[in-house]
Amino acid sequence: MEQLKETIPYDPRFPNMNQTRNCWQNYVDFHRCQKIKGEEYEPCQYFFRNFRTICPNSWVEKWDEQREAGSFPAKI
Repeated sequence: MEQLKETIPYDPRFPNMNQTRNCWQNYVDFHRCQKIKGEEYEPCQYFFRNFRTICPNSWVEKWDEQREAGSFPAKI
């Protein structure tokens, strides 16, 4: 997957410089959106672009592995 490097829109839920929670929430929101609306639902890509921009690749890989193994620590 290509790593996107661009600025994402300001999210008032995450006002601090540390974007860890923002990264996590966009990852979870993307997968919840796809689960509810389906993989072809274009608005879900908003969350995808956000988490791919701010999350380290190693985190995304780990979370993907956890989801596949059924051990991801959030309800999707």
